Amino acid sequence: MKLFFALLLLLAGPAARAQKSDLLALMKQENVPGMQLVHTKGNRVAAYSLGVRQAGTSAAVTATTIFQAASLGKVVLAYTALRLHDRGLLDLDRPLLLYVPYPRLAGEPRAARITARMVLAHTTGLPNWAEYPLAATWKTSALRLKFAPDSCWSYSGEGFVLLQKTLEQLTGKSWEALAQAEVFGPLHMSNSSFSWRERFAADVSLGHDAKGQPTKIGKFAEPYGAYSLLTTATDYSCFLQALMTGRGLKPATARLLTTPASPADRCGKSATAADPAIAWACGVGLAATSQGPAQWHWGDNGDFKGFFMTLPGKKETVLFLTNSANGAKLTDEVLRLFLGPGQYWAPQWLAEE
Repeated sequence: MKLFFALLLLLAGPAARAQKSDLLALMKQENVPGMQLVHTKGNRVAAYSLGVRQAGTSAAVTATTIFQAASLGKVVLAYTALRLHDRGLLDLDRPLLLYVPYPRLAGEPRAARITARMVLAHTTGLPNWAEYPLAATWKTSALRLKFAPDSCWSYSGEGFVLLQKTLEQLTGKSWEALAQAEVFGPLHMSNSSFSWRERFAADVSLGHDAKGQPTKIGKFAEPYGAYSLLTTATDYSCFLQALMTGRGLKPATARLLTTPASPADRCGKSATAADPAIAWACGVGLAATSQGPAQWHWGDNGDFKGFFMTLPGKKETVLFLTNSANGAKLTDEVLRLFLGPGQYWAPQWLAEE
């Protein structure tokens, strides 16, 4: 896979230079200091490292600059869970609390129904976060359901933490060790980790708030699939090739990544024009775009934002990571610039979330 990206130098041309110019103009317009982007179509790859790691400095973003990928890590956790399902370690429809108790859910009897499939489809009924997940009290905070399990779609980081803790108990491995064994190692993602590595310090990006002011480096001490992924666009694009094709999974399991598990009817919200075009598979969003069926997801840690979309029918992917609170504002134009004119629905639906 690294050889795949080594072909990049052969692909530079007028089109790539025009796209780079357009991206730089868009970044300036939206006050985004730095970005990595990878676009693949079949065997063709274009990668961009643009801007700076810290506003007000000359520290350029490179292909190996480490970005926070935030919730894009949830898709890695989902893929890992499906690999463990293939080996008979995880039943997607067995209640998770039958595998191992979760003290934070004590006193919440409805939680006994929550399954891995519900977590992956965001239908657990759990909140996104009970408390800010970097707060000292978060790990022991009580969890209460907002909605009945499997009744509607409600995005939940807490659900993915519950699933992560279950996988750790089932395998006897930490989440970082599991991710290395199931994803980063097999896909040669040498610049990816769910916890801070000191070697990242030489080429890591700071985040930036909406005004373009730098924030501190996120040195996550503990690995969490829901938010702590540190990676590069080149590495994550390697993962996207496996996600899009189902590589590393049994055929029936791979289909769970392209088949709706939930219609993504959001709890307590009326339907919008985008809703019929959006559904949720086991760990990834689905969209009926004008370019064909798509997989998609976003990452948002506040001062870092990213997004990807794959078009399996065209064997095409686009992924970008930004070091800015304004990064999501690039999504519509990036999709049109690289995938072509059309309706993609995901950015519109996400804006209404």
